[in-house]
Amino acid sequence: MQKTLFPLNDFAAIDFETANAEPSSVCSVGIVIIRNGQVADNIYRLIRPLPDYYSENNTSVHGLTEKDTLHAPAFPDVWSEIAPKIAGLPLAAHNSRFDESCLHSAHQAYGMSYPPYRFICTRNAARKIFGRTLPDHRLPTVAAYCGYTLKNHHHALADAEACAAIVRYLWG
Repeated sequence: MQKTLFPLNDFAAIDFETANAEPSSVCSVGIVIIRNGQVADNIYRLIRPLPDYYSENNTSVHGLTEKDTLHAPAFPDVWSEIAPKIAGLPLAAHNSRFDESCLHSAHQAYGMSYPPYRFICTRNAARKIFGRTLPDHRLPTVAAYCGYTLKNHHHALADAEACAAIVRYLWG
């Protein structure tokens, strides 16, 4: 198997879950920060979504409800803690289009300036590198192929951990 051309020893794997169909409605975030090829920090936070309602479809995916985030901080409070920890790092996500959309939409919804985050998509990389070797390119499938067993899929931190494992396998 061919790996990418450059090592990636410093990055942050990120995953958002949303309360409804609006990308700004982030209700949880999981982040795994990798420095010098090693896990430096794990972050999991519940977030009061905006707009603040849960669709049955989203809840059926991740299990979170209004009760879970009723007293959670809003996105700006959570992000003010996270942003300094990931400053300058590329952000890895499985289906980065979704996670980047959530991050951008939440910044926009709260009138926050959006830094020039650089995203790496592990799903696209898996499609390119593994092709039809895999039956699909879903996070659990790719993670398992890379030697990582994903437990609790659709928990933001569990998914970020799986994404970090994929990056370390492909770019390590």
